[in-house]
Amino acid sequence: MAAVILAVDADDLHRRDYRAAVEQVMESGRFVDRWKLDSRPEAVPGTDAWLLLRGGGQGNGLIGHGLVESEPYQVPAAGHAADTGWFITVVFDSLLPVGEQTGPEIIECAFPGGFPAGESAQSLVEVPPESEPALHRLWRGQGPAMTDPDEIPGGTFHPSAVRHVQVNRYERDPDARRLCLAFHGTSCAACGFSFEATYGVAGAAMVAVHHLVPAEMLGNSYQLDPVADLVPLCRNCHVVAHSENPPRTVAELRTMASAGGNVAGDVVSTAQLQAQADARRILGGGPT
Repeated sequence: MAAVILAVDADDLHRRDYRAAVEQVMESGRFVDRWKLDSRPEAVPGTDAWLLLRGGGQGNGLIGHGLVESEPYQVPAAGHAADTGWFITVVFDSLLPVGEQTGPEIIECAFPGGFPAGESAQSLVEVPPESEPALHRLWRGQGPAMTDPDEIPGGTFHPSAVRHVQVNRYERDPDARRLCLAFHGTSCAACGFSFEATYGVAGAAMVAVHHLVPAEMLGNSYQLDPVADLVPLCRNCHVVAHSENPPRTVAELRTMASAGGNVAGDVVSTAQLQAQADARRILGGGPT
């Protein structure tokens, strides 16, 4: 079985203390839960499990993703009905807060032929193999923003004192990053700082890429243009850009840097010219 959808309603989320589960995923990257099923499923360890909020006043939509960790197991009747029946263990790696789940209109756009779970009242629905790629695309486009691990300060501060910098999934896509830097080079588009010029080849990998349009403003059918949509930013400028919601623009960052007396020059290096030539070749533009 390639993937399954786990259906849940708002009352069930409340019983599971869903808010605490969301916080645990944010802090540790995982939340382990025992999932009760209507009957013995065919799910095996490693199966993708998508959490679907359905019914009630909270609105329908995908709200989480995880992996099945255990073979199905049965708990014999020995008391309360909620503690007996068929179960699987699921390790959730991403959960959206209630209210941020994907809306029905987004799901309908992603699945014009009908969502795999349909009107089924079952707690587990098998996803047809042909629908699985669309589920992954939907979650990549509308799922949680990711935290850049290089921008989380270390030390022994209390978790409440640590500010995580949220970056969208486009900024973490390795192929998009490669094409962006091939065209724009590795100098910061806001302040001009170059990791590569300062630290050599090893420094080139340290530059971040920044999406010019906030991900939440983009539709599910959006196709990323790594050259037009992404620009390189040094870590300092990237943190400042994402310290506001929506993020600050590159123009705003340049204005802030200029006000502080830090004005970037406009000299184009040989490496940057070569990067642009490489980008044209990579993107099929032919030799220059």
